[in-house]
Amino acid sequence: MDSFDVVIAGGAVMGSSVAWHLAALGEGRLRILVAEQDPTYQRSASALSAGSIRQQFSTAINIDISLHGIAFLRGIDRHLSVNGERVDVSLKEGGYAYLATADGASLLNEINALQNARGADILLYGPAGLQERFPWLATSDLAAGAWGRSGEGWFDGYGLMQAFRRKARSLGVEYRQAKVTAVERTSGRIEAVTLADGTRIGCGSLVNTCGASGARELSAAMGFPIPVYAKKRSVFTFSCPAELAGFPLLIDTTGVWVRPEGRDFITGYSPDDGDEIDHGADFDVDWPMFETIIWPALAARVPAFEQLRPGRAWAGHYDMCLFDHNALIGPVPGLANGYLAAGFSGHGLQQSPTVGRGIAELILHGAYRSQDLSPLGCERVAARRPLIERNVI
Repeated sequence: MDSFDVVIAGGAVMGSSVAWHLAALGEGRLRILVAEQDPTYQRSASALSAGSIRQQFSTAINIDISLHGIAFLRGIDRHLSVNGERVDVSLKEGGYAYLATADGASLLNEINALQNARGADILLYGPAGLQERFPWLATSDLAAGAWGRSGEGWFDGYGLMQAFRRKARSLGVEYRQAKVTAVERTSGRIEAVTLADGTRIGCGSLVNTCGASGARELSAAMGFPIPVYAKKRSVFTFSCPAELAGFPLLIDTTGVWVRPEGRDFITGYSPDDGDEIDHGADFDVDWPMFETIIWPALAARVPAFEQLRPGRAWAGHYDMCLFDHNALIGPVPGLANGYLAAGFSGHGLQQSPTVGRGIAELILHGAYRSQDLSPLGCERVAARRPLIERNVI
């Protein structure tokens, strides 16, 4: 039986971040295996996500995680360059702009104080300020808006994942096309895992970063059921003949979001899907959503979008944590050497630098060293202690 110090199940952005951090912080002492069932990553969230980063959360832990995330992306060459080759994830700090009517203005004011106290650079505007900043915006029904002047925007999520993967492999991490299907547990420890082809692998630690494609299934095999389900999200592209200067990632009061993508735009909408239904096999685009929900909202908020020209679209998945829309990170309850990083609910790409570092610290040192991620710990599920994130897209 082959053995590894650490087996990481799932090799997209989160698994590859854990792998690189382990290899780098461990200074080559560990033998690490990443088991990824689809090395093309064609249907991974890392490839299909809109690839954005923000600090406009309502909880300190999420704000702090993304503050480290943006610092990491700004210095990505220093971290992930291999043989001196430049790493470019096309980071664009265009900011998020959250809009609110009178009903939502108090929340924006409340969480803005927290965001800026943590070090985020978020500006609050009234209707007149919004109109001045974004002259193409319809503001008659708005009471407030919040815009990230720096530190927020979008980037190439697939490029980030590949950069983590390439750097990890350069440091000796082994990647194998495989799926972990069974876990052998003895007296609160994982002794070995079995792969889909029947191969048995001994492991000092197991990290579950399977995401929407299997985190819930593997976590159950580890003895810890989690309320994480694959929820489909459709992303639509369109062009607009008008020049709309300074366009951010805009979140409308309806929940529709839109941002630039080169000379065009991408847009989407998050339906209320809190049921325990898994959409993992469904990659069909919800075309009627664009006609009935998204386009009317866009045209009402940005009159120039009445003349938009629809383009292609695609569908991917969030690994949605139905418990509280926050990730489950850290040691698996009841296991001395099992770890989980799942249920990111759309925040995985931006949180991957911080979470990968944190999981590596737990394995290497038995505790978080750089940033305490325990508020997102797995035990809150069993304790029925949700960490409510009120600023969800």
